[in-house]
Amino acid sequence: MVLVEVNGRYLSLPKCVAKQGVGRWNAQAGVGEVLRILDCSCQARTVPEALAEVRGFCSLGHHFWAYAYLRMLHHKNPTLYFQTLLAEPAFLMPIVYTPTVGEACQKFGTLPFLPRGCYVSLADRGNVKAVLKEYADAMLPKDSLGNPQCQCIVFSDGGRILGLGDLGAWGMGIPIGKLDLYTVCGGFDPTKTMPVIIDAGCTDASGNSAKLTIRDHAMYTGMKQNRVKHTCPQGTEVNTAYYGPESFIGEFMTAARELFGRSCLLQFEDFNSNDAFPLLEEYRGKFLTYNDDIQGTASVAIAAVLGGIKLQKPGCTNLLGELQGMRVLFHGAGSANIGTADLMVKEAGVPRSAVMLTNTRGVIWKSADGAQGNFRNDEQKSVAVEGEPQGYDRTGLVSIIKHHQPDILIGAVGRAPNCFTKQVVEAMMSVQASKPHDGLRPIIFALSNPMTQAEITAEDCYTFSEGKAIFGSGTKFPPVNVNGEMRAPGMVNNFFIFPGMSFGCMCCEASTIPDKLFMEAAEAVANSLDKVDIEGDSVMPNTGRIREVGHNVAVAVVIAAQKAGLAQKKLGNTAQEVSEQLTAMMWDPQPDTLAGCSCALA
Repeated sequence: MVLVEVNGRYLSLPKCVAKQGVGRWNAQAGVGEVLRILDCSCQARTVPEALAEVRGFCSLGHHFWAYAYLRMLHHKNPTLYFQTLLAEPAFLMPIVYTPTVGEACQKFGTLPFLPRGCYVSLADRGNVKAVLKEYADAMLPKDSLGNPQCQCIVFSDGGRILGLGDLGAWGMGIPIGKLDLYTVCGGFDPTKTMPVIIDAGCTDASGNSAKLTIRDHAMYTGMKQNRVKHTCPQGTEVNTAYYGPESFIGEFMTAARELFGRSCLLQFEDFNSNDAFPLLEEYRGKFLTYNDDIQGTASVAIAAVLGGIKLQKPGCTNLLGELQGMRVLFHGAGSANIGTADLMVKEAGVPRSAVMLTNTRGVIWKSADGAQGNFRNDEQKSVAVEGEPQGYDRTGLVSIIKHHQPDILIGAVGRAPNCFTKQVVEAMMSVQASKPHDGLRPIIFALSNPMTQAEITAEDCYTFSEGKAIFGSGTKFPPVNVNGEMRAPGMVNNFFIFPGMSFGCMCCEASTIPDKLFMEAAEAVANSLDKVDIEGDSVMPNTGRIREVGHNVAVAVVIAAQKAGLAQKKLGNTAQEVSEQLTAMMWDPQPDTLAGCSCALA
């Protein structure tokens, strides 16, 4: 029987796994057999061998098992794992992260338990620092004084995993996958990163497309209880433990800073929107932190819009100026679209009157005094139009398009697949046909993940628009033949933003991360489009150049942070000097780089 070593950890394991023991946990019916199969299948010693093995799993027509194989490869040989990812990022990133990670999180407990990742439970209140220290002592490298070194932590409570609902502790796959991309795309040393799950219970898994019962599943690794919530003054339900003088999130973040220092980056990930906004506002000025679902998504969405402009005007040197003259309609009012709208108005200079958002009740509006309206929370209220819409159907998307006349339609609804119908696309086409400009094309983005939740497919968007629409999506769609020409729709994914953003801020020891840095990152991504991208009609750079793009973002972020007086460590006076410094600081998986850091199979 294959055993998994956990280096004497107990506090930082899921409570049920620690109580039973990892060996007994992995010996349970079904899991032990999977562990043996993965161990026997993972025999690679070189990158070509690893690629051959993962392609073997992909040939089965199902990437979930390729994901499981790669987790085993990381466990047995982390150096080879990262060498393999860097060799074929365009092929492997959709397996280790979106879209495959969504399915993996829905089935996370059915895979063998491996030691990567720190689990912090509400039962640890008052003892969080000890939990983090145990993990750090066991899993992280030490400096000359014996102090554990951690450059960044990605932490989630599993409350809103992609578009799949509350997956609780099974959401650990997201921080793990995210940090893999921190390394591949940004240059972080993976031994100095920590994936964390905040286990506050699990209530709603209604979006679970795998049809698995999450919290009550026999292999669920989290607390088998509902989240304890209350209605806040803004009228939304939030996790009670996260607020007030004894905030569990505050205890966690303070403990991390005390253990790893002020320059350790703490990234919020996949919290429910009702918690995401207030927590970001509470802590963004106190810690080196940001919320990728709000700020990273906003940044990459704007990068894609700028990319869409560049496809039509390749020689344009003022992409922001072009954007400022456009009108935008956001369908869906979760953290992604609200964050994007906010960044467009506050940092990109788009007039507030040119931006409109919808929720399930239609166009979001408020009365002049803000006392009435159809907004659901303060965040929606902040982006609402003033006055109740009159003279058109404010709940019908086609009617809204005809009224607002948008150049750009961005969908991030989450659970309304195929809501961008033929009539919607045709309405967008009619808007552009009626405008007095040089034949600009409508920009249509379907950003919901996974692919099954997309507002429209690439093929339908091109077909309904007769190939004239510019399309981008949150999940990678295959190339589409449009009138004899192959279109490679761009994947509007945060991995173009967060690795470079985080690496740049960590390297220059930024004090905080204001929204302006996300605008700089967006422009850096758009300016990374090359001739091949433009010829393929892609609003985003090819993922095969992802580390180059991440580097460009990091350079732009560091320069902006230095100009704003946020950087505590200066990396150079020119872009070239900053680039050289960042290149020297990037981790590269050379032989023995990770020697001794793997928890080997016994």
